[in-house]
Amino acid sequence: MTRVIICRCEDVTLADVEHAVAKGYRDIEEVKRYTGFGTGPCQGKECVALVALALARATGTPPADIEPFTSRPPLTPTPLKFFVNDPSAEEEP
Repeated sequence: MTRVIICRCEDVTLADVEHAVAKGYRDIEEVKRYTGFGTGPCQGKECVALVALALARATGTPPADIEPFTSRPPLTPTPLKFFVNDPSAEEEP
């Protein structure tokens, strides 16, 4: 079987979503928490529609009835300087 990736950021496949539904997760928020889709750098912008369609197909729910998951941005933005490794900023001993 071909591996169909739905969420590239978190490497979540169609089989992962179908497995979540088989375990009883029927809500998109529950599937998000089980699989981790939508928690990567894009925050679901690229994958939420695909997951919603997969969830609708797996549960028999009309796609229009699937609500998007709750977005939870950071409490305070993190300055980019904390993610950059700038060798010139390091002090010499």
